[in-house]
Amino acid sequence: MKEKLQEIKKTTTSFWNNRNKTQKTAILSTAIVSIFAIFTIIYFLTKTDMAPLYKDLTVQETGQIKEVLDGRGIQSQITSNGTAILVPQQTVDTLKVELAAEGVPKSGSIDYGFFGERSGFGMTDNEFQIMKLDAMQTELANLVKSIEGVKDAQVMLSLPEEGVFVRESTQEASASIVLHNEPGYQFDQNHINALYHLVSKSIPNLATDNIVIMNQNFEYFDLKNNQNNGNSFNIATQLELKKEIERDIQRQVQQMLGMMMGYNKVVVSVTTDIDFTQENREENLVTPVDPENMEGIAVSVERITETYTGNEDAAGGVPGTGEADIPAYVAGGGSGTGDYEKMEERINNDVNRIRKEIVESPYKVRDMGIQVMVEPPIADDPLSMQATTVDDIRQILSTIVRTTIDKNMLGEDPQNANIDDKVVVSVQPFNGKVAMEESTSAAIPMWVYVAAGILLAVILLLLFLLFKRNRDEEEEEEILLEEETVQIRVPDINNEKESESTARRKQLEKMAKEKPDEFAKLLRSWLSE
Repeated sequence: MKEKLQEIKKTTTSFWNNRNKTQKTAILSTAIVSIFAIFTIIYFLTKTDMAPLYKDLTVQETGQIKEVLDGRGIQSQITSNGTAILVPQQTVDTLKVELAAEGVPKSGSIDYGFFGERSGFGMTDNEFQIMKLDAMQTELANLVKSIEGVKDAQVMLSLPEEGVFVRESTQEASASIVLHNEPGYQFDQNHINALYHLVSKSIPNLATDNIVIMNQNFEYFDLKNNQNNGNSFNIATQLELKKEIERDIQRQVQQMLGMMMGYNKVVVSVTTDIDFTQENREENLVTPVDPENMEGIAVSVERITETYTGNEDAAGGVPGTGEADIPAYVAGGGSGTGDYEKMEERINNDVNRIRKEIVESPYKVRDMGIQVMVEPPIADDPLSMQATTVDDIRQILSTIVRTTIDKNMLGEDPQNANIDDKVVVSVQPFNGKVAMEESTSAAIPMWVYVAAGILLAVILLLLFLLFKRNRDEEEEEEILLEEETVQIRVPDINNEKESESTARRKQLEKMAKEKPDEFAKLLRSWLSE
């Protein structure tokens, strides 16, 4: 074994000494890179993937879970400033079920289950009222946290004291709620109204007027009733509607000009004058069917025609002398002829009867102004902004103003209304622009992939050059051996006559090749003799 090791060492040393400087550098580089790659592969193959077991915990809850996991010998890692704990990914589901069965983590809050666990005697009324209040707050907070968009909730209740005597007026409860919204989540008014009613119905004698809800950013969520008394707007509703109209127009202009100039190069401000006067009226109109002749349509027509022609007899008789007769009046008619004609026409015409119940719109935009500040392409050079671009922006804003303002407010000729006075476009650099810091991404940077690719390419190139050089050297050695074989002619040993000296010489050569140590001892003994 020792001889084999020495032979390997001798071969390796000879191989290394026969290499030039370039070959030695290539061999060392390949070895170092290969070792580094092996260690990297082993690290990633043996690395444990960690996944979050719980998030958004308190420090006390994190400590409880950490103690339980350490007792079981499970690897864990605390992150997010002590509010999250990570465990191996393959054990997440099992640990959640096991810890939930053990009641871990315990938040320390009192809920309704507390009374079932500790029901018995020995609790005073004051202690019971305090625990009852804490349980109601905990249950209400859990109810609010179940709503989408609510990350966490804190509830503070103020309940009236129940006295011994019957009071004339019942005291009302009050509630203060602080919501922690999910990042980027926005509540609409329907969700806020539902939240108010949910809290109001959960606590007895709690009116919606006694509830205050706000988020972690000190933004209040107010209860708003969509049913307006008498179809009228109160002051708060009018202001909110005015802000909403201005905000919608501002967003449209900001988005349109942002696509043209860049979102960080445009600032838009919109002001409006809105008329909230409402008018309800009823109109009963009667109009002719034929406006030109001012005539209606004939529904029924009746025409009557009478004619008479004849002669009368001559008057005769004795003048009246009786008591009842008129003196000197001759009884009878006078003589003569006569003609009679009568025409009568009755036409029933019908007209248009129009009944209108008109409810005017709840608001009208009487006037509006748009102010736009644009930063030139080269911030320090206002002349870099072309005049045609400014004219295009003015034209766009003028169209928005003309189509938004009520037509009655623009006069008889809306096209020639003075809209340019309602639009202001200012071109100047933004000195108050806030430079936002770029957030660092947790992803692997691109330079890592580039460096890894270059390193892999270098390794492959070195291996290729090394194999090619070894192959060339082997070919050169074979050529040299062939030349030596051709040039050197060794007489055939078989032709030599076998003798005692020849046999002894062969034995010594064989011993020198196979057992050099014994051959050396034999030579020393011969020399000493």
